[in-house]
Order: sequence, then C-alpha cells, then structure tokens
Amino acid sequence: MTMKQPTICPRFEKAISLLSQRWTALVIYQLLSGTHRFSEIQSAIGISGKVLSERLKDLEHQGVVTRKVIPETPVVIEYSLTEKGHSLEPILREIENWSQLWVPPVTE
Repeated sequence: MTMKQPTICPRFEKAISLLSQRWTALVIYQLLSGTHRFSEIQSAIGISGKVLSERLKDLEHQGVVTRKVIPETPVVIEYSLTEKGHSLEPILREIENWSQLWVPPVTE
C-alpha cells in the first residue's frame, strides 16, 4: 500500500517563501509602526543599504509596501505598508508572542 504524500498549498508555499526571505519580515515589522524613510528602516534593523533596497523593491512589487516620493530638495522617499502589508500584522504579532515564550533572550 502506497501512502499519499500530503501536498502543500502553492499559495501557502509562496507566502512562506516571501516572508522567510532574510530581512523581509523585519522590514515589514518595522513598517507596522508607520511610514519610514530608507535610512530609518536601515538603522532600526541593521541591514545593509543594498539588501534593504532589494527587499523594499520586492515588497513593493508584491504589493506589500508602497513607495512615496516627496519632491523636495533633497528628494524625500517614504515607505509604508499597503492594506495587504497591514494584513500581516496579526501574524507577525503572534510570532512576536511565540518568541517571548520560546526563544531564549539574545545576548550581545
């Protein structure tokens, strides 16, 4: 008798692939507190400029983040979550709660 392997829903797999990409969840988590400039996100989570730029472009492409250009001198660019991005808040808050219970404190 052959046991049928359970299949993973392609949508679930795609969502996990997006959220598990290094730094992505932290960028989203940072933007849960509101609109931020590139440098604010970078300093808050300690990510390189190159990687942050890649993550923001990908999140914008996925419809999770919106990029707003303010035509001042110098030009100001702000990032914020879309409705799709904000819908991830309960998930990230649950991960935060889980980490408080199960992840040992980080010592630097």
